[in-house]
Amino acid sequence: MKEKKETYFWASYSDLMTSLFFVMLVLFVLTIALLHKRMVIIEKERIATQSQLDKIREVEKATHNIDTAYFEYRPEYKKHILKIPVWFAVGSSNMNNNIDGTTRQKLKDAGESIVTFIDENSKDNIQYLLIIEGQASKDNYQLNYELSYQRALELKKFWEESGINFGDKCEVLISGSGDGKLSGTNFMREGSEKANQRFLIHIVPKYGTINNQ
Repeated sequence: MKEKKETYFWASYSDLMTSLFFVMLVLFVLTIALLHKRMVIIEKERIATQSQLDKIREVEKATHNIDTAYFEYRPEYKKHILKIPVWFAVGSSNMNNNIDGTTRQKLKDAGESIVTFIDENSKDNIQYLLIIEGQASKDNYQLNYELSYQRALELKKFWEESGINFGDKCEVLISGSGDGKLSGTNFMREGSEKANQRFLIHIVPKYGTINNQ
């Protein structure tokens, strides 16, 4: 009788171990399958992300060569200088009073060249951030930071009044870096202070959609 009980125990134990083995085998196969599926998804995401990055790099490289008649790219600062010389009286941001008709026409042509560039390079869901930055020379005027912003704003208004619209694929920001006296604003300035009465342009490509409110 004791031998039968032992035989029954070992048979049951063997069946249990066999069942556990098959459960573990099924779980192992399921885990491998899920890991493989996840790896496939991650690889697809990596390829898509790399493709997006390649497109952004390609467009970013193209921005370096935007119409060189009006813009000069400075790679060390990753900015464009608007090569059209402008000079304002101390404390003034009025373009009509300070900038002659010939120079204003060049500024208009420069704005149109930006529109052309964006139209030609805004494919594959590439959007742009356009920053118009005004600068001011170091002088006795106490509000050069506010003034540099006003000068950038005047240029944006001038472009709008000239019928220049950068479209719904370009977000425009207006900024002023003043006369460089405050820390962090003394980048990309010329030795001749008069030459710092100018505009800087940042054209930054980005992947995605700009939602207009």
